[in-house]
Amino acid sequence: MTDTDTTSPAVEPDYGALLRANLERVFNERDAALRDAAVADLYVTDPIMYEPDAIVEGRQAISDIAGKLLTNFGPDFTFVPEGRGLGHHGMATLRWHAGTPSNPATVLGADTAEIIDGRIARLWVLLDLAPNN
Repeated sequence: MTDTDTTSPAVEPDYGALLRANLERVFNERDAALRDAAVADLYVTDPIMYEPDAIVEGRQAISDIAGKLLTNFGPDFTFVPEGRGLGHHGMATLRWHAGTPSNPATVLGADTAEIIDGRIARLWVLLDLAPNN
């Protein structure tokens, strides 16, 4: 391969910052109006989220799922990013754990996303129970 065979990649978004913002501003946000605004900021117009047992379509549905999770798990439940988000060429991933102060790793997981124009287009939520659960 010669230098003429390669192309320079476009400027890449900060994948880690985007996926961390998704955890903080969407999945840790208890105020529905703030969460809706964050989803509008971070997601394309018609996003799709793939969960192990469901496919969630649309910004409002994603916001509603995040709110429902927070309500179901209680006021102390939070998602915490682990390490840096990694990505290139429109694909990104970020590992995280979630739980309460007394059990900080109730759930382990990773978000893997297709990023288009700096926004989340499709999000795969990969879940695993913590080793002690």
